[in-house]
Amino acid sequence: MNIDTALKEAMAISGAVGVALVDYESGMSLGTSGGGDWLDLEVAAAGNTEVVRSKLRVMSSLALNDSIEDILITLHRQYHLIRLMNSVGSRNSLFLYLVLDRDRANLALARHYLKRIETDLQV
Repeated sequence: MNIDTALKEAMAISGAVGVALVDYESGMSLGTSGGGDWLDLEVAAAGNTEVVRSKLRVMSSLALNDSIEDILITLHRQYHLIRLMNSVGSRNSLFLYLVLDRDRANLALARHYLKRIETDLQV
């Protein structure tokens, strides 16, 4: 699946407010969907790049021989889900960033759907 299709499928997840595919080496988004006046996905993509880089540095410092599946940031009204792309066929420096309305979202299902999108996405 291509980037546009992946973003459309992510926005079809119940409660989805916005989604971005981000390269954490550059901090740039390869594509976004949703968002709005109160959610600038370009700014959020750049900011969450720092979250990913920081966690990777900590893992390296601790000599953890593991990889990040996803990072969850829980707000009072939203979930912010960062899913690192570890699938074969994708560059290793990408992540999907999904913002969910907490009242309308099912976090377990959202994680399941993002994993499926990650598996099918070809970049």
